[in-house]
Amino acid sequence: MPVLDMTLARDTKKFCFLTSSVGRKLIMAITGFAFIGFITGHMIGNLTAYLSIVERATGKIPGTAMNEYAHFLKDVGHGYGIWGVRAGLLGLVLLHGWAALTTTLDSWAARPKGYRKYDRKSATWASRLMRCTAIFLALFVIYHLLHLTVGLPYLHCAENPIVVDATGGSVDVFRNFVNGFKDPLASGIYIVANLCLGLHIWHGIWSFSQTLGLSHPRYDKLRRYVATLWAMAIVGVNISFPIAVQLNILWY
Repeated sequence: MPVLDMTLARDTKKFCFLTSSVGRKLIMAITGFAFIGFITGHMIGNLTAYLSIVERATGKIPGTAMNEYAHFLKDVGHGYGIWGVRAGLLGLVLLHGWAALTTTLDSWAARPKGYRKYDRKSATWASRLMRCTAIFLALFVIYHLLHLTVGLPYLHCAENPIVVDATGGSVDVFRNFVNGFKDPLASGIYIVANLCLGLHIWHGIWSFSQTLGLSHPRYDKLRRYVATLWAMAIVGVNISFPIAVQLNILWY
């Protein structure tokens, strides 16, 4: 019986979608999957950094493609589009955090008192570490925004990451990108954060498909493949950026 149906069956006497366990689990699943979609798109966009290798070989200014892509995103909707996306992401964060926190508190409240043994047979390392990785990722998002979006000069950057192009008066995003990963500590933070992100994504995709009722021996192998490949692709590409800068594959 799908988790969604089992939970709904327990909540029928006093059912309210937003406050019921079924509602919160569904909200957590949908917002989590929306995050995975955003992270995937963000990762694909950052791949433009590798076009700098081709640009350098063909005599173009390295980072042109990445800068044009970044400036395009900034100019969508006359500059309001990016703020709309940020507002939407903030709303998703609040919904996801609220659903996760209240579900966790309910789980702790329902747990028997004074027991010594805990059955971990059905748990995975990803599920056991879900709360820890969530806290670490929340702190990392703040660091990431201050590091590469706001551009604070004291967050382990080789230079102040805000570099203004004197000719066009626009931020050189590629230069910021490279500067941000020149420091080994900053690169290490990103690598660790993405390993945590991989665990979170793997468990998120697995749980999302289970919430939708796809937990069945016929589909479990496919669910595992999808979750594993998707998580590995995102982690592999994301950690390749600081490694490429450290190895001088990406430079300006």
